[in-house]
Amino acid sequence: MTGAQILTPLLHVDMDAFYASVALRERPDLVDQPVVVGGSGRGVVLAANYVARRYGVRSALPMARVRRMCPHVVVIEPDYATFASVSASVMETFREVTPVVEALSLDEAFLDVRGSTRRLGPPEQIAERLRATIHDEQGITCSVGVAASVSVAKLASRRAKPDGVIVVPPAEVTSFLHPLDVGELYGVGEKTQALLHRFGLMTVGDLAHTPLLTLQRAVGDHLGRQLHHLAWGTDRSELTPRAGPHEPERSMGADETFARDTDDRDVIVRELLRLSARVAGRMRSAAVAGRTITLKVRFADFTTITRSRTMPEATDVTVEIHRAVTRLYDALGLQRARLRLVGVRVEGLVPRASVHRQLVLGEPEHGWAEADRAVDRATRRFGSAAVRPASLV
Repeated sequence: MTGAQILTPLLHVDMDAFYASVALRERPDLVDQPVVVGGSGRGVVLAANYVARRYGVRSALPMARVRRMCPHVVVIEPDYATFASVSASVMETFREVTPVVEALSLDEAFLDVRGSTRRLGPPEQIAERLRATIHDEQGITCSVGVAASVSVAKLASRRAKPDGVIVVPPAEVTSFLHPLDVGELYGVGEKTQALLHRFGLMTVGDLAHTPLLTLQRAVGDHLGRQLHHLAWGTDRSELTPRAGPHEPERSMGADETFARDTDDRDVIVRELLRLSARVAGRMRSAAVAGRTITLKVRFADFTTITRSRTMPEATDVTVEIHRAVTRLYDALGLQRARLRLVGVRVEGLVPRASVHRQLVLGEPEHGWAEADRAVDRATRRFGSAAVRPASLV
């Protein structure tokens, strides 16, 4: 393991202009125009794309003021259901990389990847992998900061925008932080910035070289110590895994973007089997089962639809999940429509121990569920490629 793998294990992943980017997936003709997402009339801006930002437009501005600043701005009504769906898929992508994900909102999270480097490579490589996956599967971009502490990773992702990666090794933390205005520090708001400026502390370097006791006398013990650590990049380095505020808490899923758009049923059904196996394996690892099986289909033009089926009993069995999503796919009757992406999700998760399966007359006592668990034991010992369905070989 390299030094970078050990010393910069934290990623801050932030979607670029998330709400506007999701809205523009359906309107590629507007990509080069100033666009805001928000309520019309007396509403305010929820998000602005980067073209609109050149005119000074930003979130929370009243729409009437925005129209004065940029008369030709295009306003798109927010689609909160789509935003939540895309966010949930992005968070699932994060958790396929590491279970240590601390979500801050729909569109950003911290990831601790120190347990993933042996499998996926150094943190910068993992960051690039995440960016590529999110772009392919969701049609939006993100920026990633890589560092040893939460605040430095956050600042690095901000500097990487849009659509970039910045790595800040520990040896470069002071040269990265100290030229910045104190107001750029993570968690420092306008009031604290103004207070520090009144004391003559304009840059992070000024703050860093102020004796701790002097700083604490000026702003208080707790804030003084917090600012001291932020100025030296020695703040929190451990994450607390948690779901985002709008993220479904009782579901698991996975998406996959095809290398080329396809209408081949055999290819699509085979991919649904691979996704079903992945989701079911994660469910069994978490000792949960679910009743509602959801299929997601994204067409070549990024139009996305979902279809669901609620099973009589909760399941974590790969074959049963795959059978359900295949029936949902066939019921669409797409007739050669080309697909960009498919996804499988199981919702309404409950503890596996609470599910008491009723055998059907003539059904063998041991079957697919036991086969799945045998596969789980083999993959834990020999790796994920050790055993797989024959059609995926």
